Amino acid sequence: MASKRDIIIAFVIGGVFLFGMGLMTLLFIFAWSDQGEYIDSGSGQIAIVEVFGPIYDSSTPVRQIDKWAERIDIEAIVVHVNSPGGGVAASQEIYYAIERARNYQGKIVVISMSSVAASGGYYLACAGDIVVANPGTLTGSIGVIVQYPTFGEFLEKVGIKFETVKSGNLKDLGNPSRSMTNEEKLMLKSVIMDSYEQFVDVVARGRGMEKEVVYPLADGRIYTGLQAYNLGLVDTLGTLKDAIDIAAEMSGLEGKPETVKEIKKRPGLIDLLGEATFTLREIRSLLTGETRVGPEILYLYH
Repeated sequence: MASKRDIIIAFVIGGVFLFGMGLMTLLFIFAWSDQGEYIDSGSGQIAIVEVFGPIYDSSTPVRQIDKWAERIDIEAIVVHVNSPGGGVAASQEIYYAIERARNYQGKIVVISMSSVAASGGYYLACAGDIVVANPGTLTGSIGVIVQYPTFGEFLEKVGIKFETVKSGNLKDLGNPSRSMTNEEKLMLKSVIMDSYEQFVDVVARGRGMEKEVVYPLADGRIYTGLQAYNLGLVDTLGTLKDAIDIAAEMSGLEGKPETVKEIKKRPGLIDLLGEATFTLREIRSLLTGETRVGPEILYLYH
């Protein structure tokens, strides 16, 4: 006859097995339910791509722009932007995707600015054929910034010290346990100014301005859509509907323009687990000082 201990062990093993099977089933279900779907109001002649929120992962808008650009039944793409900015490289990837759609697939690309299209959001907008902003849109913020916290004094009070072994003086840039050195400030300033010059160059080319005209506008300040229009930073004022109508007119479409858009039903469990893992990893990096070995601190176009 099985002992009480054996029964408990059997229950534990069975419970773990059932929990594991249940978790795998949920992962499978949510992985499939999270797939994008298409909302098509007609023939899909104008595609809408949304760039919403901080720009750190460019994969979804880039994939959508590339996909719509390759479809022969899509005459134009409207990129709807509602973003305060984000990563330098991520913003550039969306910018280049828009350029590919225009230059290689011959698509008309109209940018529609929503509540906010600043910094990296404005960067990618400069790749469009036409930029449309609402009068109250907040845009501009042309510039680059790097920030990270330091809490060396706090750590010293609680008796925590960091021991660092590095291959060069600049390898632990961003170490939160100490203040930045002058050498680090000079190096980081050169990186920021190089990124800034890239930003100014993109604005100058996209808006047909001389760089000397852009520099006074590119001191990090924000503009309303109306101010941006008066300064030549956007082409016209209007809503998303106006942007769609402009895209239709530029494409030679007659009648009421028909649109197609890809959306996600809801965040899947895999995405939520991934976001939780990313957040925990970032917290751990901050507490351990590991952010100093990566380029994450150079990500913001704010």
